Amino acid sequence: MASTLEQVQPVLPSQDVPAAIRFYVNKLGFRLAFQDDPDAPRYAGVRRDGVELHLQWHDATEWSRVERPMLRFVVPDVDGLHAEYASAGVCKPGQPYATAWGTYEFAFYDVDGNGLTFYRDLTTCPARAGG
Repeated sequence: MASTLEQVQPVLPSQDVPAAIRFYVNKLGFRLAFQDDPDAPRYAGVRRDGVELHLQWHDATEWSRVERPMLRFVVPDVDGLHAEYASAGVCKPGQPYATAWGTYEFAFYDVDGNGLTFYRDLTTCPARAGG
């Protein structure tokens, strides 16, 4: 019998872990799960619902070589989440859109340039497309 994958917890690069924690907690509604140092964290985790992200400090001398990922989050209410994030000032108003590949989504970058896309699959939820 094959083993089962249960979760993925991406590690996002950060030049300033305390600032990244504040962004995810104060702007995106995550809560702090852990940090390696309460005064000057260099590694931390944040959670919202069933999602956990890890934030890892990288020195400025290596920053140009660090690739920033693009994460895609499946959400049932794209418009509701977009309204929440627009009111927090992290994304543009009126931005969710249907894509040619069959999703309804919006996207923005966090404080360290990591891409965050929030979407639903229109092929499985067509009645809610665009609203």
